[in-house]
Amino acid sequence: MRGGRGRFACLVLLFALGCLPIAWADDGRVKVRNAYAELRDGVFYLNARLDYRLGEEANEALASGVPLDLELQINVERRRRYLWDPTVAALRQNYQLSYHALSERYLVRNVNSGEQVSFATLEGALVELGRVRDLPIIDASLLDERDRYVVRLRAIVDIRELTGPLSVLTVFWNDWRISSDWYQWPLQK
Repeated sequence: MRGGRGRFACLVLLFALGCLPIAWADDGRVKVRNAYAELRDGVFYLNARLDYRLGEEANEALASGVPLDLELQINVERRRRYLWDPTVAALRQNYQLSYHALSERYLVRNVNSGEQVSFATLEGALVELGRVRDLPIIDASLLDERDRYVVRLRAIVDIRELTGPLSVLTVFWNDWRISSDWYQWPLQK
């Protein structure tokens, strides 16, 4: 009887140790390094730096032909003392990252504008995605000068849902998603 418990405990321990690499697998991360809004000609423009690091699952999905969706969520909120802060403007900037196996290039497509750029390396594509330059976010005339406002920014990376025969590929990665924390700063006129 005693030997049975010892073997069982040993099996449980071996099973737990076998699961450790799975639990410690790198899922990737997204971080907003810095961001600011600049007022020019009556319009606020967003400039930001983000760090994208994809995990093993995302790299496998890309290599298998499954594109990644990247979304920047930008909110302008009016600060109030005792009530919730209402959102004055909400902007979603969407990108798609894919790997073209035939040309061995990474493609970044701005979903909002349709513009597409190719890169020789994944690192080059992620560095470019992490640079946000002069993205218009709100017209200053829509803001009341007596109020205080903040801008909030976060980034989300998700496995794209495919349709048709390729949808079977997303079964392996359908729960993978990473997002940054909200990065917030006051909007200065």
